[in-house]
Amino acid sequence: MQGNWNSREPIYRQLRDRAAERILDGDWPEGEAAPSVRKIANDLRVNPITVSRAWQMLVDEQLLEVRRGLGMYVAAGARERLREAERKRFLEREWPAMIERIDRLGLRLEDLPQASRFGKTEE
Repeated sequence: MQGNWNSREPIYRQLRDRAAERILDGDWPEGEAAPSVRKIANDLRVNPITVSRAWQMLVDEQLLEVRRGLGMYVAAGARERLREAERKRFLEREWPAMIERIDRLGLRLEDLPQASRFGKTEE
């Protein structure tokens, strides 16, 4: 994780999103220990309370689980739950905004990079 923060969202939310990306990408496999609050806070030079707040969001979303005396672990099924939630969020929030922008700019499907990938199945 990197410590480049934007000013639009609280740092704890950005940390949550970066950790979620790690889970989605398989960098933090299910059943494996997540980096400790102390390590992340130290590496990124942020307050441990900020990291704790981000990790708590992940626990509340059932993406991380607390194992007493051992730390935080990526929960079983976390990647698929996260993938489904992110798909829903994308389709409900981000995609409509993209379509609106595409229409506003008068773009066609063939104008879009890699548009040929859409509608094809992997072989």
